[in-house]
Amino acid sequence: MKDNELNLSQFSMRLNINVGTLSYLLNGNRTLTMDHLDRISEIMGVPIGHYYENYIHDYLQERNPDWRRVGPFLRKCAELDKLDCIRRTISLLMDNLMYSTSLFELAEEFYEKGLYAAAEILYENVAMSETRQYSERLAVCQYRLFKIRIGTDQAHNLKIAYQFEPYVDRLDEVLQLDALKDLANLYRSLRQWDRVEALAQEMEHKASIICFSERRSEEEFQKIQHRLSRPIFLYIAYSKLLCAAVYDGRGDYAKAMEYTNEYADLSWVRQTDEDTMYWKDQFQIWSRANLYANKIMSGEFEVLSEYVTYLLDNPDELITGLSNIMFAANRYHIDVDQILQEFHSKLEEYEHFQRADNISIGIVYSDVYNKLLYYLTYYYIHKGDYRTGFNYLMRGLENSVIINNESKIIKFMVLFEQHRSEASEESVLKYKNIISEVSREV
Repeated sequence: MKDNELNLSQFSMRLNINVGTLSYLLNGNRTLTMDHLDRISEIMGVPIGHYYENYIHDYLQERNPDWRRVGPFLRKCAELDKLDCIRRTISLLMDNLMYSTSLFELAEEFYEKGLYAAAEILYENVAMSETRQYSERLAVCQYRLFKIRIGTDQAHNLKIAYQFEPYVDRLDEVLQLDALKDLANLYRSLRQWDRVEALAQEMEHKASIICFSERRSEEEFQKIQHRLSRPIFLYIAYSKLLCAAVYDGRGDYAKAMEYTNEYADLSWVRQTDEDTMYWKDQFQIWSRANLYANKIMSGEFEVLSEYVTYLLDNPDELITGLSNIMFAANRYHIDVDQILQEFHSKLEEYEHFQRADNISIGIVYSDVYNKLLYYLTYYYIHKGDYRTGFNYLMRGLENSVIINNESKIIKFMVLFEQHRSEASEESVLKYKNIISEVSREV
C-alpha cells in the first residue's frame, strides 16, 4: 500500500474485498482465508502460492489447527503441486488422530481428481497413524499407494506387489475384486506365473459368490455392481484369460486353449447393458486372437494369414500378435519377412504410441513389447541380417534398462556377445554406452 500510494479503500477496491473486512485482516482481528491470500498475491504481482509457507507459520502452526482452514489450504497446495507445503502441514496434524478421517477423505478426493502425488502423501500419513492394523481404511490406503506407485521399474513393481498383497483380504468384497485384478496384472507383467494363477483363481471364486448368490436381492446386486470398475461377469471371465496367459507362459498351449475356450463362451451372462455388451465383445476379440496365437505356437501355421488379417483389423493387438508370430517363427524356423514388411511402418510408429487405458495395465504391454524386440533381434541375427538385428537389440536393451528387467538385460547382452564379431563399430559403441549406464545404476 505504501509502495503504490494506496489507502485502505483503494486497496480494498483492487482486491474486491470489503474495506471493513480488509481492515480486520490487516489488524489481525480476522483470519486470512485462502481466497483472500490468493487475491492479495495476484494484486501484488507474485505467483499464487508465493506466501503459502508463511501462511503455514502464521495461521496453521497452532495447537489445534482448524480443518476449515487446513482443508482448503491443502486443496490449493495439491492443485499447485506444492508438495512440501502439504508435507509441512500434515506434520502439524498427525499428532492428533482426530484429523485422520478428514485426511483420508481428502486423499480419496485427490485420487479421484488424479492429483496422485498429493494423494500419496496423505495416504502415507493416514496409514502410519492407523493404530488398528486390520482396519479396512489401512487396507484402502495401501491399495491406493500400490496403484499410485506402479511404474516402469520392474524390480520396484515386484517390491510394491509384495508390500501390498497381505492387505488384499482386509478390503471389502467389492474392492477385493479390483485389487486382485490389478495385482494379478502386475505379477503377469513380471511373469510370476504361480502368483498370477493363485490370484486369478481367488478372483474367480470371490466374483462367483457375488454373481451367483441367490441370497442377494437385485437391488443389493446393483449396488455392488455400481461400485465395481467393471461388470461383475468380467472378473470371472478375466480370471480365465489370466489362467490362459499362465499356461501360455509355461508353454502348455493345449491347456491355454482350454481356458481361452472357457472365456470365449459368455452365453451365461444375463446382463445386456451397454457396458456389459462392450466387454463381452472385447472378450470375443481377445479369445479369437489367443486361439490364433495358440495354434501358431503349436506349429499350426495354416492360420497365419487369418491371424495377420485379424491384426490388421485390430491394431490394438498388433504388438502382442507380432510377438506371438515372432516367437513361433524362431521356434519353427519360419520365414516371416513378408509379414514384417507389411507391419514395418506400424511397428516403427509404436515408439511414439501411447496405448489407451484398458483392463491390462500398461506395464503388461511394455513387457510384451520388450519380448517382441528380443524375438526380432534373434530372428534377424540368425538370418544373417546383422544390421537390422543389432538395431532391434539396442532398442530392446535400452527398453530393458528403462523397465529394470534384469533377465532381459542379460538375454540381450548374451545375444550381443555371441555375435559381437558381426557388430559394426557404431553398434559396439552404442552397446558400451548402454552397459555403462547399467553399471552406474548398479
